[in-house]
Amino acid sequence: MVASKVTVIIPHFNGEEILRQCLQSLEKTRFKDFRILIIDNGSFDNSLNMVRSEFPEVDIIHSKENLGFAGGCNLGILSSESKYIVLLNNDTEVEPDWLTLLLNKIEENDCIAAVQPKIRSLQHPKRFDYCGAAGGEIDIFGYPFAKGRIFYTMENDFGQYDNSEKIFWATGAAVLMRKSVLDKIGLLEEDFFAHMEEIDLNWRMHLAGYKVVSEPKAIVYHQTGGTLGEDKFYKMVLNHRNNLLMIVRNYSLITLLWLLPIRFCLEILTIIGFLIKFNPKRSIAVLVGLIGLIMNYRTVLKGRRVVESIRVMDDNKIFKKMYRSSIAIDYFMKKKTTFKDLHT
Repeated sequence: MVASKVTVIIPHFNGEEILRQCLQSLEKTRFKDFRILIIDNGSFDNSLNMVRSEFPEVDIIHSKENLGFAGGCNLGILSSESKYIVLLNNDTEVEPDWLTLLLNKIEENDCIAAVQPKIRSLQHPKRFDYCGAAGGEIDIFGYPFAKGRIFYTMENDFGQYDNSEKIFWATGAAVLMRKSVLDKIGLLEEDFFAHMEEIDLNWRMHLAGYKVVSEPKAIVYHQTGGTLGEDKFYKMVLNHRNNLLMIVRNYSLITLLWLLPIRFCLEILTIIGFLIKFNPKRSIAVLVGLIGLIMNYRTVLKGRRVVESIRVMDDNKIFKKMYRSSIAIDYFMKKKTTFKDLHT
């Protein structure tokens, strides 16, 4: 059997209706040479029976345990022989030409490793979604943001970011990737379990000399928090811990000597700031994330070995792809709340 050109991998854990809506929207995709592969992370609701009954053409790999986003996606990637891989959240809906536009963009240049569509909110379709918006960016201290979304500010989309451009990271909520690049640089870090793993992967793409770009003509709608709510303590811990793991895995030792002390000071300010705002839950999550960095030293060492084996770009060149200031200071203290504000 000839492999499809694209495998669309959907990691899934419960949520019958959101998965149904996702698959219904995929049926309207104009480009047809793609396979849908659901990686089920131990669901115990009726969602898999629904898929077998209503979408018999969809393939399912069932895991008895929850492998997390990273582990589930990796299982799907390893099970695919397609030239291109799409990671797609189960709480997304797509426009009919989304895949055609992404493929046209990635095939413009063999150096393009990943392409992200424009991500709008499913609940508020005129607004950018928190997860990726019009393309992911990052500051030199490791704080991610996006065109159209900085911290708690989500802009309405009126075409201000409609040019296809180089970005630092493409969201795992919806991204097209070249499988040959993944074969070279490795897959998502499974020790992350969930959150930040796609940014870590994209960082490696840059270190290996590849490009990550946006294609805002392709549009995907995402229900932020549809699978795991934004206020979940575990999610907050993973975000803080994995962000620190990502920094230590990908920067050189020389960079870490001066950058980590500054980053730790910013973490302490974050803890104090949330205490002042009577949000001890978030402060504790930051603290637990710091502890998690120390406890996961094996993940750091393993990641650094991988990075050094593929690195062709030094940190000075990586800095040129990043925001060269602190997004946290600019947002919270200087009140620069939109991407365009950062460049004025």
